[in-house]
Amino acid sequence: MFDGNLRSAVDKVLDPIGAFLYRLKITADALTVTGILIAVAGAIVIGRGHLFIGFICLLLTGIPDALDGAVAKAAGTASVRGAFFDSVSDRVTDALLFSGIAWHLATEEPGQIMMLPVALMATAMLVSYQRAKAESLGFDAKGGIMERAERFIVLAIGLLIDEILIPVLWVMLVLTGITAIQRFVKIWKQATKHMGPPVGG
Repeated sequence: MFDGNLRSAVDKVLDPIGAFLYRLKITADALTVTGILIAVAGAIVIGRGHLFIGFICLLLTGIPDALDGAVAKAAGTASVRGAFFDSVSDRVTDALLFSGIAWHLATEEPGQIMMLPVALMATAMLVSYQRAKAESLGFDAKGGIMERAERFIVLAIGLLIDEILIPVLWVMLVLTGITAIQRFVKIWKQATKHMGPPVGG
């Protein structure tokens, strides 16, 4: 939702910051790598049960993730390569954070509840794959009730208030699953319109 509805407003805020960072000789790739490194630290501290520090790492991870595109735009280096690197780094970051939560739950909670963040990670990856594949085919796959920005915000709440982490993960799983269905239907309709007339008859 945020990606479609707030993107222009967010860009108005981030673009001047990106231009400032560019003047400081900070590159978009450096920011992307920094985000991954912070996510590694976040996964470790979350896995060891320090959820509030993990919350801080999650917030810090979002800063370079939000700014790398603005820096690339300011530098005039926005490219397919950069978009690819940014997209891959997003998936790596997500996998690291959800793995950290699975590690934490496997240590602290009985039963198989540690599979919950694993299922959530798989569903989130499906949502991302749907968009990537659809765009490679020339279709629009943006939108849905629980995109990456929403997952980021809701997960931050779960880490901040650790007593509700498991219910928050269940809510995220359900809403991410709904998003996957929404995107499938949206892409299916577009693909159906592009089908040619039936052969024969």
